[in-house]
Amino acid sequence: MAAADRAAIADGTTGATLMERAGRAVADAVSRRLRLGEPVLVICGPGHNGGDGFVAARLLRERGLRVTLALDGDRDALRGDAVAAAARWPGPVEALGAVEPREHALVVDALYGAGLNRPISGDAALLVARINAAGKPVVAVDVPSGLSGDSGQAAGPVIKAAETVTFFRLKPGHLLYPGRALCGVVTLADIGISPEIAFGPGSVTPRAFRNDAALWRTRFPSHAAETHKYRRGAVLVVAGGLDGVGAPRLSARAALRIGAGLVTIACRPDALAAHAAQGPNAVMQRSYADDADLAALLVDRRPAAIVVGPALGLDAAGRAATMAVLRSPVPAVLDADALTRLSGRVGQLARMAERRGAPCVLTPHEGEFQRLFGEALGSGSASKLDRARQAARLSGCVIVLKGPDTVIAGPDGIAAINTTGSAALATAGSGDVLAGLIAGLLAQGMPAFEAACAAVHLHGLAGEALGIGLIADDLPEAIPAVMAAMSAAV
Repeated sequence: MAAADRAAIADGTTGATLMERAGRAVADAVSRRLRLGEPVLVICGPGHNGGDGFVAARLLRERGLRVTLALDGDRDALRGDAVAAAARWPGPVEALGAVEPREHALVVDALYGAGLNRPISGDAALLVARINAAGKPVVAVDVPSGLSGDSGQAAGPVIKAAETVTFFRLKPGHLLYPGRALCGVVTLADIGISPEIAFGPGSVTPRAFRNDAALWRTRFPSHAAETHKYRRGAVLVVAGGLDGVGAPRLSARAALRIGAGLVTIACRPDALAAHAAQGPNAVMQRSYADDADLAALLVDRRPAAIVVGPALGLDAAGRAATMAVLRSPVPAVLDADALTRLSGRVGQLARMAERRGAPCVLTPHEGEFQRLFGEALGSGSASKLDRARQAARLSGCVIVLKGPDTVIAGPDGIAAINTTGSAALATAGSGDVLAGLIAGLLAQGMPAFEAACAAVHLHGLAGEALGIGLIADDLPEAIPAVMAAMSAAV
């Protein structure tokens, strides 16, 4: 965002103009919430955020609201364009310790922005606590004060906002938890920064995105009328024994529902009858007794994508099956037990991923991620976005680091933060469905990063549509309607 500001200024838009537009966007957000004559508290810091606050305070006063403005520090400490913005404020400037949030209908938080790199302390920290305790709505400028715009984390006191007004583009902290919950409604304001200027030659190239259809829609599978099941792609789900029949079937059904033409479950001989007795009848079953049998299936069934891990088992046979898949030249999704079998073996995984000549997608939840990458990444405080990117680079695989803010990262550094889904998806088998969705898209020829992004997005939409009370078995059945709605929205 700092680079975008510099590019806009170099193109002829002054910093003062950008600040005036930002302050107006904040004032507009406040005006939508309050009636004429209501009291507003605006708290300002010494930087650009504080300058935005001075502008908003002046405009709100002009619109007939009763504005109290408090500043962290002395006016003499203001920097840059904030000096001129403060000079245009016609009212008194209070000290932070002299104002009472409970006496106001709303608080504008213009203390600190996304670039804060230390915990809030002193009078500012005391005021943050009073604001949170007052229970009044807060409109934050850029990010709630105390929140890192890079990570969505807070190293100390942080304001909880009802609305956050940010500019030009979102920051990772708006999308990553706990930041997403602390920001409230996020309003993205246009302050006149041109994407053509900000992302033009010689400037920043975006490598992190909010995950939505615009990111991958053009790569989503589309089939001509004369297609057939093999053109739509065959998926092989490598399963374990009799004690793990359900999970691989969830993956298989999901792969079918998202458009794969053929799905086969490869299981151990003792589980073959149990699989054959389950629906849907469109899922086929084959057994494998050892590595040679599984290797033959990987050739004979002509899979275009493989899922391995759901209820695979943590015994020697499970490890052998995982290694067999990694040795195959077929796009693969590794989940659950397959990830556990690879714990602490990032180097081996990277070597095998490089040799196999086809993409791997790993879908760990936080615990699996720590077991797999914790030692390699160390114990630093990197954001979820950075950790996923580092893991993708180390492993040579696409990483889907699951959670309410799932991050998808590719080995080349591209990444997306997902925003669909709900607590309803926190149920057994939900991840097995996601693995099958990714494999189904891989089988239809979608590139691995885009396939992972699309599957995560659609999985989240299905969870939202079904709501609390869903079970994982419901999710594959919701996918066709979600895809139809996506197509209708084009």
